[in-house]
Amino acid sequence: MTAPDPAVSTNEESPARDAAAPGLTGALSRYRIAAYVVGVGLLCLCAAMVLNYGFDQPQYSKIVGPVHGFLYVVYLALTVDLGLKARWPMTRTVLILLAGMVPFVSFIAERKVTRELTGAPEQTPPRAASEG
Repeated sequence: MTAPDPAVSTNEESPARDAAAPGLTGALSRYRIAAYVVGVGLLCLCAAMVLNYGFDQPQYSKIVGPVHGFLYVVYLALTVDLGLKARWPMTRTVLILLAGMVPFVSFIAERKVTRELTGAPEQTPPRAASEG
């Protein structure tokens, strides 16, 4: 038998999970920007749809709809890129892709993905000092 190679990592975590992994930091930054842009765009689209169907103002939907559609396609490409570099399973990648379709969920997914890939600890609210 040969001795294990010390260069090969034996821990459970993939080397791509390390924020210093080649290309992962840039892919994460691009994904974060896209997630915020798509999240805000989706909220604008929701407002435009309310104006369209509730107040008969279709001009806003005609502008915001195609812009959001284009930005969502960019989000899809950047999320797939991040998923490949982070070595996510297909189901995880698809769930993150779908997060851009539900209002506010892209913000939640972005925060969760960032914490996972950067290894940032969960922030807990400060506890009130007990009096007495």
